[in-house]
Amino acid sequence: MESIEHLMGHTYETDLPARLDRLPWGRFHTLLVVALGITWLLDGLEVTLAGSVSGALKNSPVLHLSNSDIGLAGGAYLTGAVIGALFFGWLTDRLGRRKLFFITLFLYVSATAATAFSFNLWSFILFRFLTGTGIGGEYTAINSTIQEFTPARFRGWVDLTINGTFWLGAALGAGGSILLLDPQTVGGDLGWRLCFGIGAVLGLVILLMRLWVPESPRWLLIHNQPEQAQRIVEGIEARFRQQGHALSPPTVGSLCLHARDHTPLREVFETLFVSYRQRALVGLTLLSAQAFFYNAIFFTYALVLTDFYNVPFERIGWYVLPLALGNFCGPLLLGRLFDVVGRRVMISLTYAISGVLLAVSGYLFQQGVLSVTQQASAWMVIFFFASAAASSAYLTVAETFPLEIRALAIAVFYAFGTALGGIVGPTLFGHLIETHDRGNVFIGYLIGAGLMLAAAVVQALWGVAAERQSLEAVARPLSQAQEVGP
Repeated sequence: MESIEHLMGHTYETDLPARLDRLPWGRFHTLLVVALGITWLLDGLEVTLAGSVSGALKNSPVLHLSNSDIGLAGGAYLTGAVIGALFFGWLTDRLGRRKLFFITLFLYVSATAATAFSFNLWSFILFRFLTGTGIGGEYTAINSTIQEFTPARFRGWVDLTINGTFWLGAALGAGGSILLLDPQTVGGDLGWRLCFGIGAVLGLVILLMRLWVPESPRWLLIHNQPEQAQRIVEGIEARFRQQGHALSPPTVGSLCLHARDHTPLREVFETLFVSYRQRALVGLTLLSAQAFFYNAIFFTYALVLTDFYNVPFERIGWYVLPLALGNFCGPLLLGRLFDVVGRRVMISLTYAISGVLLAVSGYLFQQGVLSVTQQASAWMVIFFFASAAASSAYLTVAETFPLEIRALAIAVFYAFGTALGGIVGPTLFGHLIETHDRGNVFIGYLIGAGLMLAAAVVQALWGVAAERQSLEAVARPLSQAQEVGP
């Protein structure tokens, strides 16, 4: 049987999703992950730079930022990410994955380069806002594309590992800040400006890497372009055969789809908040908790080190490196368990462990018994688990909603989660640190720990066991007419 058979009008049968899921892991998937997944590295770079250069920004003869100003700039970055995710997420489902991951990356490159030329507080905040807008848009286009190409049995580990590359960006940002903020090399007002230039240069390289990435065949199928989708899948299969792989027939049945050019917003929100309201609650809870947990701590960790441990701002990067190592190793080493043990158990477990560890380390910080090295080590252990937890939140919202609204679903829950947890977090912690009272900072840590524990309970009760299932099995496409036998 042909993989696409027209039945009547714009309804057709296809087994292309099953053919993508049955592929072995190959060079195509590796290159796809590198070209697209590097978005997370860029975000890690941006967030780390915001923390690492905070001391330099406070001492800048041009900007003269206070702790509250730095918290405000962090909030502006996240506000931009929220708006970018919503706007570009809607466009990604409407116009296609490929167009949008070029547009959003170009916006990021332009805005982060402009940040290097900030001339006062408000220009800095504006450019950080635009940088966040680009990154937020990237998340929706990139996550949906990668999930739609990745075979089902690898999806959990791949998604978590990609999200973990955020911390390679963090390490890059830390290393760049160590070099460029050092008075013996560059330092001064020029040093922090050059730090933001790292992202712009890296982004230009990524633009070139993405030129070969095709449009998602799954997106093409529901937008009345089945012939183009078939050409792309046949081209991928031909590469595998040229590399010596023997491809087995699909083991699941075909789909019968009604073509559509777009999904009305009314249907989008009815699907998200009526048909899938339980999944929506889970996604919103997971993303909100991890957004507060991460952004509150990571946007302000440099202020904790400088204000409570008297670490010189030019040495902040050294303390980011072990933190980045723990964050990267968590998804890498724990990721396969999300496909083997299962989503419900592993997501709940990593959230709960992260919350308990933060509460314990926060208490020790409040008591003043931790040295700066011990504090950095505690953060490294906490975020080993928290990184896997946060990555699994993005995995959850990306794979548990129908194909037609996948990018916008990612955007909606990322936006709500970031708005509830991410924007409030850095601003709150900036004010708490400004008091120079360890007890006040401990209260912030307890809030973050409580949110993570609450998310663990919600996931344990209502989470979806999506491991090793096709995306169409986890969430039936809105345009699916009926099941068709193999």
